[in-house]
Amino acid sequence: MPGGRLTQAERQRIASGLADELAYAEIARRLDRPTSTITREVMRNGGPTAYRPEMAQRATERRSRRRKPAAAVPAGGRVARAQAHGRDDDAVREYEETFTTLFMAQGLPKMTSRVLTSLFVTDSGSLTAAELVERLQVSPASVSKAVTFLEGQGLVRRERDERRRERYAVHENLWYQSTIAGAQGIAQVAETARQGVAVLGRGTPAAVRLENIARFSDFISESMFRAAEQVRDILTSNPEGATVRDDAEEADPAESVDSVG
Repeated sequence: MPGGRLTQAERQRIASGLADELAYAEIARRLDRPTSTITREVMRNGGPTAYRPEMAQRATERRSRRRKPAAAVPAGGRVARAQAHGRDDDAVREYEETFTTLFMAQGLPKMTSRVLTSLFVTDSGSLTAAELVERLQVSPASVSKAVTFLEGQGLVRRERDERRRERYAVHENLWYQSTIAGAQGIAQVAETARQGVAVLGRGTPAAVRLENIARFSDFISESMFRAAEQVRDILTSNPEGATVRDDAEEADPAESVDSVG
């Protein structure tokens, strides 16, 4: 499988694949590239409907020119921090772009995704506004807007360090909170769909459709609640990490879905 940056010819083929409504995986297969490379390339250059190969090529060249002086950053800069932990700076940067692209694909704005990624990949799990500005090379206003959004979503919290500086930190149980919020949202879908059954008349085609939605949503939300609580209990009791026990023998989800449908 080839490595290195995408060529202009490859970007043209990506554009052609998007025009033909091919999946990222299929475009990647045709180019003999990882699917993540194609996903990241498209998402950071306008998305599937606005991707332009020429603009993507120019953007890559601009990023490349900006990165070259980074090798000369003095001790304490970005390169020194990465090397202090035996990390490859290019590999870390590439991973950050992959994580950022993932968050963008899930609906977060680009700057918000970049800030959240920076907090996730930082050993301390927290950064000051000044550190985020330096790390991302953006304005303080951009960081402030992104942090305010993340805080409103319960994804980060503000705290003070020993020097009384305000720091932004990710919650250690972020995925648990996110899963619970998702389960609550699906449960609300079930409740709303069930209300429609009475309005539209039980037994009518529309009511039957809504009843199926409600039953399916009930099953999914309850499964998410149980799984989240189970995993949290396991990880809390065994911080070193444990393999989550497969309870398929106790409750087969496939059988439950069949009973719902």
